[in-house]
Amino acid sequence: MRQKRKFTLIVTIVLMLSLVTVACSGKNGSSDGDSKDKVTFTIFNGVSGKKDLNTNETTIGKILEEQTGVNFKIEYLVGELNTKIGTMVAGRTYPDVLIPDDGISQIMDAGAFIDLFPLIEEHAPNIKRVYGPYFNLMKQEDGGIYYLPIAAEVNEYIGDPNDNKDAFYIQRRVLEWADYPKITSVDQYFQIIEDFVKAHPDEDLIGFVTLTDDWRFFATTNVPNHLAGYPNDGNVMVDMKTHEAKIYAGTEYEYRWFKKLNEVNAKGLFDKSSFVDNYDQYIAKLTSHKVLGFSDQGWQIGNARDALLDAARKDPSLNQYRYFPIPLTFDESIKDQWIGPPGFVSNRGIGITVNAKDPVRIIKFFDNLLTDENQTLVKWGVEGETYLKDENGRYYRTQEMINMMDRAFNDDYGFTTFNWDWPQYGSNSTLADGNAANPANQPEVFEMSLTEADKEILAKYDVRTFAELFSPPDDRPWYPAWGLPKEQGSPPEIFETRKEELQRKYISRLVLTEPSNFDALWDEYKTELYKLGVEEYEEWYTQAIRDFVAKVEGN
Repeated sequence: MRQKRKFTLIVTIVLMLSLVTVACSGKNGSSDGDSKDKVTFTIFNGVSGKKDLNTNETTIGKILEEQTGVNFKIEYLVGELNTKIGTMVAGRTYPDVLIPDDGISQIMDAGAFIDLFPLIEEHAPNIKRVYGPYFNLMKQEDGGIYYLPIAAEVNEYIGDPNDNKDAFYIQRRVLEWADYPKITSVDQYFQIIEDFVKAHPDEDLIGFVTLTDDWRFFATTNVPNHLAGYPNDGNVMVDMKTHEAKIYAGTEYEYRWFKKLNEVNAKGLFDKSSFVDNYDQYIAKLTSHKVLGFSDQGWQIGNARDALLDAARKDPSLNQYRYFPIPLTFDESIKDQWIGPPGFVSNRGIGITVNAKDPVRIIKFFDNLLTDENQTLVKWGVEGETYLKDENGRYYRTQEMINMMDRAFNDDYGFTTFNWDWPQYGSNSTLADGNAANPANQPEVFEMSLTEADKEILAKYDVRTFAELFSPPDDRPWYPAWGLPKEQGSPPEIFETRKEELQRKYISRLVLTEPSNFDALWDEYKTELYKLGVEEYEEWYTQAIRDFVAKVEGN
C-alpha cells in the first residue's frame, strides 16, 4: 500500500512538472521556437503596389520553410495607410507580424508591438551581431526594442555603381540627339528637353512629369533640397558644423523650383495629370516611351526601370527609351549630394504584434534569416542557379543568368519578396568573405550586367559606373534626419502633416497658374506656411539631431 502511494506521488509530481513546462513554453502563445512543424504566420506590409502571397510560393521562401517550418502569408496595402492602421488599432486586429511603414508611430502608441529585447537576448545571436551596434539608437525610453529597422550595414561599406540613383532622369535618346552634352544645372536640363520636343512635334511627347500620389508626394517636394546641394534628410537641411536644421519649404530654393515648373508648364512641357495620377499611372507613363524627364528616388521607379531594361534586352533598339540619371543642382557652383552617406533609419521597421501566435518562433526565423548563408540566399540565390563562385571565392553571374533574371523571374524566385522589408544586411554591406551582400554592388556582376548601350553611354561621359557621375557623399552622422522618431500627435508630426496639406493645396496652383500670378500666389503660400510654427519645428529638429549625434558618438 505504501509503495502504491509512493508511486502515485511520483506520477503526480511528474504530471505537475509537465504541466508547468507546457505552461511556460506556451507563455504568450510561444513555443521554444525549435519545432520544424509547418506553421503559417500573417504579415501586413504597409506598402502598396505588390500582390499578396505566401512566401513558400517562391523558391527562396520554400527553402526557408524547409529550414524552419515557417511560411508567411503577406498582405500588402490597398488604399490609404492611416485608414488601414487605424482600423487595426480600433479593433486590435493585428497580424502576427507588422511592417507599418509611415504608420509606425500609431502602432507604437497603441502598444501593438511586443518588446523584442528579451527574445533577442535569449534566442537571436545573429540579430545581436547585426543590430547590436545600433541598439542604443533602437531602444525606446523604457529600454525596450519594439521593432527591427529594415537594414543595418554590416562589415565593409561598398558603394552602389548602378543607375538606380536619386536623381533627375532623362530619356537616353534625348542625350544622343543632343550629342551627349554635360548637363549640370536645372536650366540646362529643361532647355534640352524643350529643344527635343520642338524637334519632334508629331510624337505627342511629355516633357516632364512628377509624382504626387499619397505619401509619395516627397518626390515633388524634396527636389529643391537636392538642387541646393543637400541629400535626402526629409523636410530639413542640416548645417554640417552646427547641426542646425532649417526647412527648405518657403525658401528661395523652393521658390526657384516651382517657378521653374511654372515656366515649364507655360511652355506646354509639364504633364498636368501629375497632380491627379496615382502611382501605377505614373509608372505606366514612364514605360510609355513618351516621358522625357522626371526626378525621383531610384527605388521608387524600380518597376519602370526593370520593365524598360527587360524590353531593351529583347530588342536593343528600345535602349533609347531607358533613362539616364543626372545629379542636377541649381547652378554649377553647388556640389551635388544626391547620393546620401551611410545611415541608419530608426523610425521604420518590422515588429511582432501582441496578437502573434508564437513570438519565439518568429524571432528565430528572423535570426536564421540573418546568417551569412541566408543573406547570400535571399540576395544572391542558390549557387549554380543564380550565381557561381570562382577559384578565389568571388561570387559572379554569367550573362545568361543576368538575362534570365527579369521581373517575372525575380518575383517567382523570391528576390522581389525578400528584397526589402525584412531584417537584413544593408545594401552597402559585405559578407564575411568579402563579397558584396548586394549582387548589384559586386564589380564583377555590375560589369556583366551592363548592356552594350550602357557601356556606350557611360563612355560618352568618360566614366565606367553610373556612380562616378555623382559627387561622393559627405559624412553626416545623423543621416537621414527623416529617420528620427517622432511621437504620434507631437508638435513636429502635426507640423509636417499641416505643411503637407498646405503644399498639396498650393503647389499644383503654383505650377499651373499663369506666370503673372505666380509671385502673388507664392507670397500667400509662404504667409500660410509660417503660421504653422516653423521656428518651433526647426528648434525641435535641431535638438533631435544633436541628441542623435551624441548617441552615435557615445555621449
